[in-house]
Amino acid sequence: MSDSRRVIDLSQTIYAGLVTYPGLPAPTITPHLTREESKSHYAAGTEFAIDSISMVGNTGTYLDSPFHRYPNGGDLSEIDINNVVGLRAEVFHLTDMTARGIPAEVFFERELKGSAVLLHTGWDRYFGTEQYGKEAPFLTESGARYLIDAGVKLVGIDSVNIDDTQSGGHRPAHSLLLEAGILVVEHLTNLDQLPAQGARFTAVPPKVKGFGTFPVRAFAEI
Repeated sequence: MSDSRRVIDLSQTIYAGLVTYPGLPAPTITPHLTREESKSHYAAGTEFAIDSISMVGNTGTYLDSPFHRYPNGGDLSEIDINNVVGLRAEVFHLTDMTARGIPAEVFFERELKGSAVLLHTGWDRYFGTEQYGKEAPFLTESGARYLIDAGVKLVGIDSVNIDDTQSGGHRPAHSLLLEAGILVVEHLTNLDQLPAQGARFTAVPPKVKGFGTFPVRAFAEI
């Protein structure tokens, strides 16, 4: 591996009280075994902390598997590791868009088959604030259909949702992409640090059976 390789962290930090998605509960972090309590279990000078975290799967930067949307869709334990590690990243820098919806037309000039398509909207600047959930950018239905036809493996976005959360509950991007087996990663950050082409993207969730969504440590290698 080249010494010139750079790794860019694309994940939001999870902490107690973090509001990722407006209306969903924030994580709570509590001690299961404190360092002080552990001293009675181990040799002198040896201590450990064991903590407990309670959170919904939609916390921080997370990945949606088909099971998130469909009861018979593949869950986190069934994800092919090849579809979340070292994917060719096709990054679309869209911060100058005037419309909220990302249309199919922005994807027309590139070969996308087998790639992770990453949508850089710049909306991550509002993460953790009230503004984050309002008037946020999203992928249109036509855009989702185009990416399916193009044969992408994963779609990621640095916004509150890949769908329009102000559409009255309609979720065409989630529905179409996950039905096609295309994974979705939401709440990315630092996409401005990636080139349009040439990076490799990784976002691996734990292997949990019967679970559809979970935080990932997403990053890109340049």
